[in-house]
Amino acid sequence: MTSFPRRNRLHIRARAFLAAGAVLLLTGWSLPDRSGVSDMPADILAKKMSQAVTGEKAWRHLEAISEATAANGGHRADGSPGYDASTQYLTRTLTAAGYKVKRQEFSFLDYEIFSEKASVTAPNPRTLTPIIARFSISTPEGGLTAPVVVPSGKSTGCTANDYAGQDVKGKIVLVDVNDCFITQKQITASEMGAVAVLMNVNAPNPQLNLRYRMVPPEDARIPIATLNRGEAEQLKSDIAAGPVTVNVDLRGRNKMTKTYNLLADTPTGRADNTVVMGAHIDSVDTTPGMNDNAAASAMLLETAVQMAPYWKHVKNRVRFAWWAAEEKGISGSQYYVDQLNEADRSGTALYLNLEMIGSPNFLRQVYNGQTADGPGPAGSDRISGLIGGYFADRGLPTAGLVLDGRSDHSPFIAAGIPAGGVNAGSDAVKTPEQAKVFGGTVGEMLDPCYHQACDTLANVNRTIFEQNGRAMAWAVGRFAVDTSDVNGK
Repeated sequence: MTSFPRRNRLHIRARAFLAAGAVLLLTGWSLPDRSGVSDMPADILAKKMSQAVTGEKAWRHLEAISEATAANGGHRADGSPGYDASTQYLTRTLTAAGYKVKRQEFSFLDYEIFSEKASVTAPNPRTLTPIIARFSISTPEGGLTAPVVVPSGKSTGCTANDYAGQDVKGKIVLVDVNDCFITQKQITASEMGAVAVLMNVNAPNPQLNLRYRMVPPEDARIPIATLNRGEAEQLKSDIAAGPVTVNVDLRGRNKMTKTYNLLADTPTGRADNTVVMGAHIDSVDTTPGMNDNAAASAMLLETAVQMAPYWKHVKNRVRFAWWAAEEKGISGSQYYVDQLNEADRSGTALYLNLEMIGSPNFLRQVYNGQTADGPGPAGSDRISGLIGGYFADRGLPTAGLVLDGRSDHSPFIAAGIPAGGVNAGSDAVKTPEQAKVFGGTVGEMLDPCYHQACDTLANVNRTIFEQNGRAMAWAVGRFAVDTSDVNGK
């Protein structure tokens, strides 16, 4: 799942910066042969799908993806051997089930890192462990050395008022997450004369650090990197006692990376009323990414396999999609949507998204049909209501989640296509009220291993993994027969 600061990130519409690459022609909908297609009520196919898809079956796929990841570099970042090995497993399994698998190749703007170092040079020298933001401006080779200061006003440093009465020219500012995008933080600091920004991730785990990114890249002004809460709080304590000088060596450059989405269609069903169901298969390069997002990819695969025996009952074509480069700006799903012409867009009935479906300290979250700016495309609320109703019928409480800019539904929403899905949670911190409903640990992130090396198979909660998988299998079975209450078709 794409990482943004925890507040106001709901306003982000991910902007992918895609270059011309090899284009798989997906335009021009055609109606498949309807011979042999038989009628089955939507609720019956939905029930059959939710019974056929189980956590145990999907777990075997997850184990296979885990093995492919571990044997090929330990992650599935785009362009990596781990990505290729995992998609090869997906392709083999889908082909064995009777699907014809397509690669949709493209290139996207990526960021290559050369150095992310920092150290306190005075008064008490020690090493820091920064993580440079993607698309950050670089320091000179060898870094730059300057005094570090914290804002005189609000610690998040989003506006000039946060530095009121303070001279930060030629200095490094240390700010906290929240209140605004990190892009805005470094623009404000730059305008005040600062030479670099360090940002306190401020996570419950004092050792956890995350990589953020400039959105858009062209708004980068000065070097910016994150520090874990432990290092940031110690730095703040030192600053309170007197002047502190830090050297930061933060260097990277933009580059183009080639990758591909995987697409598999049911051979039956109306192509002009396609239901798209997707999950991203890539991970960040610091983790095996089992919950983020191999678990969802494995469940999506099992759903496709279990739908194959019911092809003759599919009235609306289902397209299963494994997206690339979600962790690199939601670039894969954005590229897919960008290739749709007007007929293709109107022929896409809806989009169902699976994201981080096995979080250990989970909330049972259902996208609620709303964006940060108001209602999502017409029909999104109906998708939410149906998925929420599935859980309610089984006595399982849910929490609503806004259709934010952090996952692959975002490009579909921006294109006016109704969307919904499930998400068990990432870096949000569980509240006492949430723990009363869902259990778990108060004050801990919903996924304490979010983007960390500990995101292994042991990090996936098998209960919520299965519950979310069955709910989404039910939803795609239902919409494979009837989308009339979502889009009128």
